[in-house]
Amino acid sequence: MIVRDHPSALQLYIVMQGSIVPRIIGKIVGIAFLTTAVVVIDTHVVRLPHISIAAMSIFGIALSLFLGFRNNAAYDRWWEARKLWGAMIADVRNLGRHMCIFVGNGADRAHILSWAVAFAHLHRGALRDVDVSAEITGWVGAETASDLLAHQNPADAALRSMADQIGSLTGQQAISGFGQMTISKTLSSLALAQAGCERIKSTPLPFVYSLLIRRTTYLYCWLLPFALIEPTGAFAPLLAAVVAYVFFGLQTVTNELELPFQNVHNGLPLDAMCRTIEISVSEALGQPAPKPLVPKDYVLT
Repeated sequence: MIVRDHPSALQLYIVMQGSIVPRIIGKIVGIAFLTTAVVVIDTHVVRLPHISIAAMSIFGIALSLFLGFRNNAAYDRWWEARKLWGAMIADVRNLGRHMCIFVGNGADRAHILSWAVAFAHLHRGALRDVDVSAEITGWVGAETASDLLAHQNPADAALRSMADQIGSLTGQQAISGFGQMTISKTLSSLALAQAGCERIKSTPLPFVYSLLIRRTTYLYCWLLPFALIEPTGAFAPLLAAVVAYVFFGLQTVTNELELPFQNVHNGLPLDAMCRTIEISVSEALGQPAPKPLVPKDYVLT
């Protein structure tokens, strides 16, 4: 995720960090060259068919509405994912307080909270398809980490193990019935947040809808030069490039926001949020807390 102050008026047009221009520059240049070729051929070789600028305007408005709707849908997914991870951070902090109230200081409390950190990293690993064994080994041990990673859903396995530990403590009369119910609700909330993130990852926006918008965007940009010949003349390539930047840029941003867990510039900073959980648990246990992750070149992972 890009973390930086808003650029100045001058920087606004030259900053590339976090911009989608490098990813679509080929399309912008291609449309500009196409428009240049159409203008040159129409002016010096043979008169080409002209399209009404009014008709293209109506076409462009319809395309803008489609792109805007898809962008809103993608941002809703991104924001929901951020809220789910925020809820997970809050639940882990609540779990630490529940441990203080119902379990007290001791090995059992440290054990359960360490598994909560492992759960967060395992969940991150599943969402990003990355290996998190190095991150969880220090919290649960190498053997336990290996056992957890052998499951189809390691994060869910970590939650089940935490539930088993709470049940065992209840059986030993170490936790009251009310304490068991309270902690159980917190574990259920963690499970709901996990399931919500899994739903977002496994259910992208309908492909047929994305395909329609992608095809329509290309079709519009390919036809636009024939509508710009007469009203804009030599400025047609520049205007076509600006339109291509807007439409292809929106399309690219939407594709990135649609999958919020990817480790890209506009993805959620899952590493930083897992570090926040590590800090909260370490402080709850009275241990030295690691430092928060900071952006590198304005990028927070």
